[in-house]
Amino acid sequence: MCYCYFRLGKALINAPLEERILNALFFCSQQPNDILAELKPVWNEKTGTNFSEKQQEIAYSFSVEDIFPWQNELSEAIDGKVFTLSHLQQPDLFLRVRPGNEKKVKAKLIKNGIAFEKIAEQCIALSNSTRIDELIELDQEAVIQDYSSQRVGELLKMVRKEHPGDGSIRLWDCCAASGGKSIMAKDILGDIELMVSDIRESILLNLGNRFEQAGIDDYESFVVDLSKPLTVSLSTFNLVIADVPCSGSGTWGRTPEQLYYFEEEKIKSYATLQQKIVTNALPQLEPGGYFLYITCSVFKKENEAAVDFIKEKFGLQLLKMELLRGYDKKADTLFAALFKKPL
Repeated sequence: MCYCYFRLGKALINAPLEERILNALFFCSQQPNDILAELKPVWNEKTGTNFSEKQQEIAYSFSVEDIFPWQNELSEAIDGKVFTLSHLQQPDLFLRVRPGNEKKVKAKLIKNGIAFEKIAEQCIALSNSTRIDELIELDQEAVIQDYSSQRVGELLKMVRKEHPGDGSIRLWDCCAASGGKSIMAKDILGDIELMVSDIRESILLNLGNRFEQAGIDDYESFVVDLSKPLTVSLSTFNLVIADVPCSGSGTWGRTPEQLYYFEEEKIKSYATLQQKIVTNALPQLEPGGYFLYITCSVFKKENEAAVDFIKEKFGLQLLKMELLRGYDKKADTLFAALFKKPL
């Protein structure tokens, strides 16, 4: 019920608490439930109807835009209505099966009677409530990674295809967080010389534990605040991945409290931070190297405007950019752009 309350975003913000909770539960429910059966039996019979039909049953009037009022800030490729209504349902849990483990993971799920759907060659979708950690050797056999996040691998495959076969790729994952992108890069690119960094030492400790499970022991790591110029001496890299801090607006289906508490002025502050990080990371990219910019945002100031900034200030060639829509697949929505630095 708390999650439903937050999923209504900015809608019915001034309604009495109990009324807002019940309205939220009604709009987020696709099946009858005991609470509505007791308190709102008429609503309970109509939980399977669509948003417009449910609107006709309630005493309050609100629009889709009231849930997510920043429609004008959205990237152009987004269907604002479909995206906004996706917040009323919980996203799925996604696994990225690591190479060589496809049959093993599938057999374990079938043996334990776990319903799943194969979305792509190495992507499996499950109910969000699945206790997968009790069945699968996480980070060794499979990684918990959203479908759209897995699709970033399509750009890594472009790097692998274009990079000459004269040695390993020197990769710096400069905002590494828990290391999911680095593990995927290792699986896709193969032989890499890996450097990871993050602003938080505790995150890098967690990353180290994940890497141990994933069988990655040949890497370097350091703590750095990339909102400021580098004070350490680094070699240059063939590939720099910047999964930058952002509003996280493409993931609010998983964290709806972020939707509820978000204020519009934060978009500009995140965009400014992203420009600082890019400015301080790109000097480490060698000529002919690749720069992969990633956000989990749906706002154009953090996405397309950042691409324009990178092209104009640093002269990088844009190879591909894509809004990775997940809102119509019970997944997150991400943005990724791959650049190449001229020789």
